[in-house]
Amino acid sequence: MMQIILVGLGAGAAAALLFASVVSGSIAAIFLFYLAPLPILIAALGWSHVAGLIAAASATAAIMALSGTFFIAVPVIAFGAWWLGYLALLARPATNGGGALEWYPAGRLVLWAAVIGTLIIVAAVPNFGTDQQTLQAALRKTYERILRDQSLIDLLVVAVPPAAAVFSTIINVFNLWLAARVVKISGRLKRPWPDLAALTLPASTSGFLAAAVAGSFLPDLVGVLAGAFAASLLMVFAMLGFAVLHAITRGIGGRALVLAAVYAAAVVLGWPVLAMSILGLAEAAFNIRGRVARRRGPPSLRT
Repeated sequence: MMQIILVGLGAGAAAALLFASVVSGSIAAIFLFYLAPLPILIAALGWSHVAGLIAAASATAAIMALSGTFFIAVPVIAFGAWWLGYLALLARPATNGGGALEWYPAGRLVLWAAVIGTLIIVAAVPNFGTDQQTLQAALRKTYERILRDQSLIDLLVVAVPPAAAVFSTIINVFNLWLAARVVKISGRLKRPWPDLAALTLPASTSGFLAAAVAGSFLPDLVGVLAGAFAASLLMVFAMLGFAVLHAITRGIGGRALVLAAVYAAAVVLGWPVLAMSILGLAEAAFNIRGRVARRRGPPSLRT
């Protein structure tokens, strides 16, 4: 138990330093800030969720003590990381017996990453305003200091909340993946490494997306935050789309080149992510992977 406590305190100190680095304002410091959940996740995945909880609590306490102000986004990020680590290690006996374990589904972890990403935006919004008008006025004032193109400023004022939610979702998934890789290399990862091509989402995800899209038409901050959640969920479906792409390209010549090209286009151009979201939505509706697998037949019958 003492080891778990010490690991948790050490991880919390590391996370607090990464959180605090943002005050320098440099690009490198912002990058380090987004990696702040990583020590918490490593502690949770490698030692236990108790170590992760201690890390999240101590990091939050340290930031409160150093800043003198309660930044609600910090505990949301810190305890969100602990929650992802806790869920990742949840398991129950498999229904077919034999001593095997059924681990918490990776698709549900991705969905939780989107929920936490949205909650981070919800926590950050009060720093800019308590209603849509003051929020957009604060964002406009910020961008007017660095930009002169009024049409671009108008676009950013509207696009920043959903874009920030999407980015937070991606960062949550990336930190979880990176922490799991680190813990796996150290030999402490208890959970088997998931197969991306087999990723599935809960059936309720489509319903959540429909509700979020409908909510985005509501007035004031409710509509803004619902739109942010809808954007996060579209990113979740984009990840499902990438899983479909991994599955349907198996056994195809030049698969690595195709995947590399799609990922590079998504990073450089951006719009292919929307195409992946559409593919993910199509998978949820029509089970594309299942149809392709039935068409190909058993491995022994493939040519």
